[in-house]
Amino acid sequence: MGDLLLVRHGETEWSVSGQHTSWTDLPLTQRGEEQAKSLAPLLAGRTFALALTSPLGRAVRTAELAGLYGAVPDPELHEWDYGAYEGVTTVEIHRTRPDWYLWNDGVAPGPADHPGESPTQVGLRADRVLARIGPALAEGDVVLVAHAHFLRVLAARRLGLPPADGRLFQLATGTVSRLSMEHGRPVIAEWNAAGAAAPTH
Repeated sequence: MGDLLLVRHGETEWSVSGQHTSWTDLPLTQRGEEQAKSLAPLLAGRTFALALTSPLGRAVRTAELAGLYGAVPDPELHEWDYGAYEGVTTVEIHRTRPDWYLWNDGVAPGPADHPGESPTQVGLRADRVLARIGPALAEGDVVLVAHAHFLRVLAARRLGLPPADGRLFQLATGTVSRLSMEHGRPVIAEWNAAGAAAPTH
């Protein structure tokens, strides 16, 4: 059984500002590009049985800069659909919903093409991804390049936890995390590993 590597894309303007970003296709900042490049040494030396990326540009670009040139876009790796909270910060949401917490409450409904997702819905999507990559994991390592909240839910599901327990796994931009096996059960072997990215100027 191989390791499952989870790569969060590099920094964007909205990851800096704290705005919820799912379908808005923002590019990486200059620092985000440097973060992505710095991941290459952390991934070098591994042969991946499967490499998948979210289809959004920030994830695809991160995969390329990290040296994962053969990563296949998979629409199920997109970020949590934030519905009406797309582009909105938690601070702004708390002005009208002071007790709001994404992991418990989900999001307010958005437009028809982006209605929003509940924690359970994101968990079901993560389960589908895990089921599909299972055969590849049986053959070797698998790497997924995607987004913070989705990867946190996927990690929780891989570890046998409910989707909302993704709240326990803070995930920084431009990092690699690794889920492995111990005594036949999935475990966290490494979390939030970062390369030597250029500092912000």
